[in-house]
Amino acid sequence: MPIQRTRRGARRRRAGRRRLEASRLDRWLNTAVTVAVITALAVGSAAVLAHWLL
Repeated sequence: MPIQRTRRGARRRRAGRRRLEASRLDRWLNTAVTVAVITALAVGSAAVLAHWLL
């Protein structure tokens, strides 16, 4: 991977194919976790309501 120097002298690597695939996987995992958490909250809320009402 080519290394690119910025104005301050710090080194930064360009995003290659592997990093793009990793970011795509991260996005997919974030979506999956968000859906799982929302589902768990909905099921838990329904269980609490059912417990209180029945």
